[in-house]
Amino acid sequence: MKEDLCIAHDKLAWVLYCDFICLDYDGNILDACTFALLAALKNVQLPKFTINEETGLAEVDLKQTNPLNIRKHPVATSFAVFDDTILIVDPTAEEEDLATGTVTIVMDEEGRLCSVHKPGGSGLTAAKLQDCITRAVTRHKEAKKLIDKVIKSIKPK
Repeated sequence: MKEDLCIAHDKLAWVLYCDFICLDYDGNILDACTFALLAALKNVQLPKFTINEETGLAEVDLKQTNPLNIRKHPVATSFAVFDDTILIVDPTAEEEDLATGTVTIVMDEEGRLCSVHKPGGSGLTAAKLQDCITRAVTRHKEAKKLIDKVIKSIKPK
């Protein structure tokens, strides 16, 4: 929440910038970026700070840190659509080029729909869209296990 980034109410707050540089592209960039962003945010350690009573300035202690509290874990799942009959999860660049459309579904850990991104192309029936959402829920569970395992493996003991 935004309160987690607050240093001094109405005065100071942490600002986090996230830039992505794609070194190689073989499709499905939205999924990769949201996954990378979630992993990066789960790995953020904010330095401990205090407000100097005399100067009113923030003093930062880089040796003591607190993890950023991540309350929601959105995971994107992209699909290549072929004439509303075939869906391919996690499409390659070639599959995206050959597809008649694409759709990306973002779900949170409680199975709630966060976003649907459908940038044109062929339409989807309600049944196919529901199939995408169901698959996105399953993929979210798998991705969350994987990211938690990786984050746990890199945390200092």
